Amino acid sequence: MTDGTSDETTEEQLDAVLAAAAAAAPQWAASDPATRRRLLEALAVALEGAVDELVALAQEETALSTARLSGEVRRTAYQLRFAADVVADGGYLDAVRDEPSQDAGLPAPRPDLRRVLLPRGPALVFEAGNFPFAFGLLGTDTAAGLAAGCPVVVKVHPGHPRTSLRQAELARGALDAAGFPAGLLGSVVGGEPGVRALRDPRVRVATFTGSLRGGLALQQVAQERAEPIPFYGELGSVNPVVVTAAAAERRTEEVAKGLLDSVSGSGGQLCTKPGLVLVPAGPLPDLLARLVAERAPERMLTPDGRDRFREELAERRSLPGVEVLGAGRPEAADDPSAQQVLLLTTSAERAAEQLEQLAQEVFGPAAVVVAYDDAAALEELVPRLPGSLTGTVQYDPEDPEDVARAARVAELLAARVGRVVFNGWPTGVSVALAMHHGGPPPASTDDTTTSVGGASLRRFLRPVVFQGAPELALPPALRGAPA
Repeated sequence: MTDGTSDETTEEQLDAVLAAAAAAAPQWAASDPATRRRLLEALAVALEGAVDELVALAQEETALSTARLSGEVRRTAYQLRFAADVVADGGYLDAVRDEPSQDAGLPAPRPDLRRVLLPRGPALVFEAGNFPFAFGLLGTDTAAGLAAGCPVVVKVHPGHPRTSLRQAELARGALDAAGFPAGLLGSVVGGEPGVRALRDPRVRVATFTGSLRGGLALQQVAQERAEPIPFYGELGSVNPVVVTAAAAERRTEEVAKGLLDSVSGSGGQLCTKPGLVLVPAGPLPDLLARLVAERAPERMLTPDGRDRFREELAERRSLPGVEVLGAGRPEAADDPSAQQVLLLTTSAERAAEQLEQLAQEVFGPAAVVVAYDDAAALEELVPRLPGSLTGTVQYDPEDPEDVARAARVAELLAARVGRVVFNGWPTGVSVALAMHHGGPPPASTDDTTTSVGGASLRRFLRPVVFQGAPELALPPALRGAPA
């Protein structure tokens, strides 16, 4: 790891971090589930033992609330233990065997074939700015990488460097105390050192959570290497919401309040925040306008982030036919991080004409409400939406006809998103075996992978087939007679 300061990592320090990761890789790839659990448990315990200190640091750097940050630390510890459970189960290795066969129906005799997923080697993880713990130095990508058998080097996010480096110190102490090599988890500070690490041949896979522009630039670096490597990025997402006419009429207040909570929670700085909401013209937009006026200003992570948010919002407001539907209580002029909640609105016809601009992520407490007149508008708009992490349908579950409408909307959404939510809200991503946190581009660079859940380990693995191999040459998961 670096020396624990927020100074930019030098070339010599970077070389030492990557050399240590490369040296630790073979032994860690061969480690058993019990050994990996011991490491992940040690990291979780270290994190839990410093909750108050870490939360205070993160508050200073991000302006997020104590409750939000404390919950995030708990989630992060859970993610580490969850990854250990996935490894213990063994199914993540996707081990498959085809026995030798001379069957006359085969085009040729089949040899003994055994396939398994093996660790790729040292992984480079780019931290997220909006989750200093859950997607931070000990977050979901680090947990998945270590669990999969890969040493991890974390590129520290500039939005919370002291929080990240304190986690690095805690991790270093946990590794030392448990007798693990320091090269299993390293850290890098600074934009240029991060890019140099991505170019280094010792790094075999990289992950990223952040902006579309930043992620695509890093993906290009990974692809332009002499030997390209997989780059798994979670990028911008507009997370469309479709409200049926029946839901708008019979669940008006419930839907309005739930939507505002989802749009403004954590300052609207969540990758799953709804950004484009398709609602029937009528009472729901009017209620949204009234309710949003009661909302207090939200806290942005940084003043610079608030400035970018306002610039992006001004671009949307300048589009023809786009108006302010309603605004929350104004922020204090002397508070550089506070931001008023804002809802914009336009018609389905106007949205269809300028969907490319309206369906881009705006990172903050705002959304665009699109008023539609009939289902034909949904049939036109939804298939044209950019890829997103989530899509949500709000409907009336007591109305069989509306259930059928919701099923059709879900069919349209499923072609454009990675997770379809029914009568819930997309903010909040469960750490579970069935979770998929990814989506078609631009939401993710690879929509077959997830950064949360049991399948998140697969990003750090690659398939290898052993043909006619003696028992001694086989990885442990492939040994023994078939069941």
